[in-house]
Amino acid sequence: MVTRYINFDGQIIAADTPIVSIESRALRYGDGLFETMLWRDGQIRFLDFHADRLQRGMKLLQFEEYTTFDSFFIKSRAEELIRKNNMVGQQVRVRFIVFRSGAGLYAPDNNKAMYSMEVVRIPPSLRDKKVGLIVDVFSDFKKPYSDLSHLKSNNALVYIMAGLFKKKFAYDEVLILNQEGYLCEALNSNVFVFYDKVLYTPALTEGCVEGVMRRVVMDMAADEGYPVVEAQISPEIMKQADEIFCTNAVQGVQWVMGYKQKRYFNKISRVLQDKLESWNYEED
Repeated sequence: MVTRYINFDGQIIAADTPIVSIESRALRYGDGLFETMLWRDGQIRFLDFHADRLQRGMKLLQFEEYTTFDSFFIKSRAEELIRKNNMVGQQVRVRFIVFRSGAGLYAPDNNKAMYSMEVVRIPPSLRDKKVGLIVDVFSDFKKPYSDLSHLKSNNALVYIMAGLFKKKFAYDEVLILNQEGYLCEALNSNVFVFYDKVLYTPALTEGCVEGVMRRVVMDMAADEGYPVVEAQISPEIMKQADEIFCTNAVQGVQWVMGYKQKRYFNKISRVLQDKLESWNYEED
């Protein structure tokens, strides 16, 4: 059996090595943030955007020395780990987690950061790109919004419940609502809706994560003549929309084919995905 390795706070260790203390704030409170990134052609795609988001989140959560976790730090650790796991030349998902060290109840003993990193090879997609996602709306639990909602937080109970719903009914993706019942995001993606010749996405004030690919797609769409309106969006729009697609840093742009009996086009999403595939990563 091939040993898989992770980086735990600067040490390269076997992935099955016990590392969590009962006092870990990551275990007790989910006290931290994470970034999921795509390694491709020797680069992390849109690395500067990931590092910027991570540092801004750490600053908001009052971590010390958050500027340490810059693009150079993340890339160098990823390269080291990819070599150790014999994944050079492959497409790899990089998951980088930072969490507050030390103990303490809700109030931490200190604000120093620890981190972990894991890399996983991404197999060729089994999904035909000509076949879009089948989705539904998850409404059993809604995501509350605040000034913390846009963070890629280790707190994930709403997403777990949405994931159970997705798995139970075998959907490709599910859309999550905010506390007021408006569209927020998908399970692991941001969402865009093309309706009445306007491209919409939920505003950050609606509680969605400030996605890296959301940021990239908004710029690309504007370049293609589709400026994006950030808005409060009723889920009822899904019954009339011309096109819906989801975006995240690893999978890029994924078009939604169907919601209940409704079927959608994939004109804009196809243009954006093609543009993304031809991106010069050395210019990131």
